[in-house]
Amino acid sequence: MSIITISRASYSGGEEVAEKVAKKLGYDRISREILLDASEMFNIPEIKLARAINDAPSILDRFNNGKETYVTYIQAALLKYLREDNIVYHGLAGHFFVKDIKHVLKVRIIADMEDRVRTEIERMKISEEKAIKAIKKDDEQRRKWSHFLYGIDTWNNSLYDLILHIKNITTEDAADIICHAASLEHFKTTPESQKRIEDIALAAEVRAELFDLCPYVETTANDGIVSVTARVHEYQRSNISPELIAKAERVNGVKGIKMTILPITVYTD
Repeated sequence: MSIITISRASYSGGEEVAEKVAKKLGYDRISREILLDASEMFNIPEIKLARAINDAPSILDRFNNGKETYVTYIQAALLKYLREDNIVYHGLAGHFFVKDIKHVLKVRIIADMEDRVRTEIERMKISEEKAIKAIKKDDEQRRKWSHFLYGIDTWNNSLYDLILHIKNITTEDAADIICHAASLEHFKTTPESQKRIEDIALAAEVRAELFDLCPYVETTANDGIVSVTARVHEYQRSNISPELIAKAERVNGVKGIKMTILPITVYTD
């Protein structure tokens, strides 16, 4: 089986395609759930992540390590789902976290502006001028969001295995094409690719667990053994290691911790 990530512009038919693919394959479909999970982890009531796309940089920059915190928790929340396999995920830059996983089929759905405008007019009962303005603003904010958080441009075609233009190809056609592509040998889950995503997911969960104690922490995992590199201020070095290890060991699936404590480098002119 496989994981399918679908990146889409607003009113491109991408959500409908995701629904059809999930139904045809019997896969779970997720999108908004990730934002809700990350909101709970983030635990900052002022940030409503479901709508934070409209001004991500200005909101997240209000908090210490706001960008890093959000990325840490959204990664842990998403990978918690994707490690289960047989998933269709449609949302913002989900493929960024699984770009090196062999059994992930990365799809981009696009549509002509006039078709998107028509859909927006019908949906919102607004003028053509307002519809164009709304779509262009949404496109700009989605691009800004992905670049700010992940350093990628979601319009970069090289990020995807498959790009489908909804026009002559209908959403039903697109779903059939995606289902066929997902059945190809290259996108089938193997023990090696499943281990890879399990390791990445566990490392992300441990990093999220430790982030409140030490925001400057990096993690990798291999068969349940998690390597943690934490950068701390000099006054913390003597006592933070046991605390970090104890907290990391509470994460389900952790079999052991390899801890490295390094000083935070302070640059001066």
